Amino acid sequence: MHKVTAGYYADIVRETIRIIAHNLDTALDLTALAAAARLSPFHFHRLFRGMTGETPLGMHRRLRLERAALALQSTARPVTDVAFEAGYETHEAFTRAFRAAYACPPSQFRDGIHHRATGVAGHFRTQLAARTGVHYSTNATCAPNFHTTTGESTMNVEIRHLPAVRLATVSHIGPYNRIVDAFGRLGAIAGPAGLIGPDSAMIAIYYDDPESTPAEALRADAGFSVPDDAQLPANLEARLLPAGRYACTVHAGSYATLGDTWARFLGEWLPRSGSRLRDSVSFERYLNTPMDAADEDLRTELFILLD
Repeated sequence: MHKVTAGYYADIVRETIRIIAHNLDTALDLTALAAAARLSPFHFHRLFRGMTGETPLGMHRRLRLERAALALQSTARPVTDVAFEAGYETHEAFTRAFRAAYACPPSQFRDGIHHRATGVAGHFRTQLAARTGVHYSTNATCAPNFHTTTGESTMNVEIRHLPAVRLATVSHIGPYNRIVDAFGRLGAIAGPAGLIGPDSAMIAIYYDDPESTPAEALRADAGFSVPDDAQLPANLEARLLPAGRYACTVHAGSYATLGDTWARFLGEWLPRSGSRLRDSVSFERYLNTPMDAADEDLRTELFILLD
């Protein structure tokens, strides 16, 4: 077991923020960011969102908008030029995004505020709300400082030493909320083959981050645990979850908020735990399903493998 200091993951996030802040004029290579952090994309994005309160792409977009807002206030450049610099292909798309962020169109933002009571003109704030305190700065050489996101309550996490588990799986490509289709295909094959018993665990492995990967390209495996000597039909794949020291927490409630629990797990609990994440798959184990429980009664175990 390798213990790490509380600053280990903060350093990863800080370096990512530095790269984002210094490369506002180029598209983010999210895969390269994850590789530089020596984490899988799934783990990296949840760690970053959990520690900062926003995704790398969201921070990149926000800093571009803050830069655009400053340009509107301090220069006479055409709005279209500011829009292109902010990464928007049309004036209309930029106006929609700017209005959503600043609650007014770019032209009104440029005009500023006129206080009727005093007759004094002023400016709207260019900085958007951010838990980290990281904002656009004209000083491109400054080192980014950020405040980590802290939860209101401590997560209940259990350390378990698990043996290797053999799975019978089918692959799923597409929106994660449609993995139920993959489990349907899996059950239709594994059930008649006698592979699903009372002790079978229902497990999903997710490989991509849904906030940075197009929904149609997301990859996952739907699986049931099976005995080591079980013969699998030709259209099922065998997958082995490695033995090791796992951290486990339980998500209570709807699957719609599973991403938030993953973000807290990796972005809040992990950096404080003194443990280092092993570069391996993480998985979910479903203790019940919407077929036999209401949304508020659903229980899902989340597992990450530690060094």
